[in-house]
Parts: sequence; C-alpha cells; structure tokens
Amino acid sequence: MPDKPCCSYTSPDNKQCQETDMGTGFCFWHDKKFDKTGLELTQKLERYAKKGGLLQGLELQRANLTGLNLVKHDEEEGFDLSYSNFYRTNLSGAHLFNNKIAHASLMKANLHEASLHYCNLQHTNLLGIKLSNTRIDNIDLGIHLLQEQQAKASLKKQDAAKAIDLYEQSEEIYRNLRKASEQQGLFELAGNFTFNELRMRHEQYPKYSLKRLSSSFINMLCGYGEKPQNVIRFSLSLIVICALCYFLFGVTYNDTLLKLNFSAPLSDNLSALLNSFYFSVVTFTTLGYGDITPIGVSRLIAAIEAFCGSFSLALFVVVFVKRMTR
Repeated sequence: MPDKPCCSYTSPDNKQCQETDMGTGFCFWHDKKFDKTGLELTQKLERYAKKGGLLQGLELQRANLTGLNLVKHDEEEGFDLSYSNFYRTNLSGAHLFNNKIAHASLMKANLHEASLHYCNLQHTNLLGIKLSNTRIDNIDLGIHLLQEQQAKASLKKQDAAKAIDLYEQSEEIYRNLRKASEQQGLFELAGNFTFNELRMRHEQYPKYSLKRLSSSFINMLCGYGEKPQNVIRFSLSLIVICALCYFLFGVTYNDTLLKLNFSAPLSDNLSALLNSFYFSVVTFTTLGYGDITPIGVSRLIAAIEAFCGSFSLALFVVVFVKRMTR
C-alpha cells in the first residue's frame, strides 16, 4: 500500500507537518477552509500536542477549546503555537502557561478566566480579545504591538488614514489590557498600559496641532502621569539651564556682580558658576533666601523658574504617590 500523502503545511520556521492530507493538501489542523465553528476540539488538540504534532500554524478560528490544557510542566519552554489562527475561538478557562503564541491571531478570542502567564505574544493580533479574569501577568508583547508596527509602515508609505486606524486599534488593545490588569490588581502593569494607550492616542493627533504639542509636553514632563522619573529629569534640566542663564546674564551678591567674565581669573568664573547653580536651586524650590538677587533678564528667568519649580514639585508628589500606592 502506498504511503498516504502528508500535509503540505510548512511553517515560516521551516517545520513540516507530518499529519495525513485530507485531500485538500492540508491536514485537519492546518486546513483553513475546513469550518471548525463550534467544534469541541479540546481533548483532540491536547492529544495531538502530546504526541508531538506540529502546533505552529493551526487554523482553529471559531472552534470551541474551553478548558484547553497546554502546559509543559517542569520544562523551560512551553508549546509553540506561533502563526496560529484563533479568531473568535472559545479559549475560556484555557491553561496556556509559558506558551509561544507569536505572529498569531487572537482577534476577538474568548479568554475568560484563562491563563496567559508568561506567554510570548509578540507580533500577535490582540484586537477585541476578551480578557475577563484572565491572568496576563508577565506576558511578552515585544517592544511594539502588531498594529503599531503596521501603522509605522503605513506612515512610511504616506498612507496616513490607514496609520490612524491602526493606531486606534493599538489604543483599544492597550485599553483592554489596562482594564484587565486593573481588574486583577496588577496596577504597575496597568500603569504601563495606560502610558502606551495615551501614546497611541497621541499618534492620532494631526502633526503640529495644539493637541499633539500638548500631548508631547505632558509626555516629556511626566510620562502622562505614569513616570515620576520624567519629572525629575525635567526639573534637573530646568535647574541647569537656568543656572547657565544666570551665569551669562548675571546676578548680584553683596553688590558684587556674579557673571561670566572672560577677563577674570578662572577661579572667579568658577565661583560665579557655582553661585549661579546655588541660586537656581533656591529659586526652583522657591526657598528665596535673598542673599543672591537677579538683575536684568535674570529677573524674568527667575520668575519663570520659580513658577515651573513650584508646579514641578507638586506634580512630582502627585505622580510619585500615585505610583507608590500601587
């Protein structure tokens, strides 16, 4: 008897499926034309995975995989489900710990009370995914979402309308992940998703518009309220810039002008620079000792620095407390 032909599916990683061809060129698992809507395939897929079948490129859209258990116990790497299609698949209660589901589609999949703990979801479509009570801590989304990468590619092709649509999808995905994180009490993770959600909204604003400029400033200042380190960087930068301005335009101490003077000794200029830094710190923190006073343009700079300083200190407290209480 001649051997039955094998499935012709070959993954992008050059892994060949060894299952029997159903007559369409593909096996049951890799045939995208075979309608699996509502089919209860949980146990069948578990057996297929246990015997070593190729799990890459599975075509399981709309299938019923409730309670699926694909976990490799006591092994560093889980199952590789990359390039698979789980569009609208019912994966509620599924255990997918440490699995690789990269370059795949989980679009509108139902993952109610499922576990994606430590899953690799890089370059995977997560639009419309249902994450009610889903364990998503330590998931790996990569540097950028799939839609975010596609949006950047569209911008390079001068297709702004498509890019905006993809950025809207990215915003929706991050919002969905944020809500799921907050539901589970993963507030630090929720903060990261909040930042990315607002970053995606920023990308939708027209270039050079007031909204985009305001969004850029808020991001630089405090990372949309999620990065207290940004407030520290902004504050230190402002102190240094203002100190250099005082050094250039001059301040007075006991009727002595402290200012850059190329004809003066290096020690005098260094002393003036250090006093300018001291005055900048005092002004920024609104301490106002009064031992050093600004003159000329330095008065305007001091007024701006004092206003920004009081605002920055208050903002840092708000952002820092928000992060720490998580």
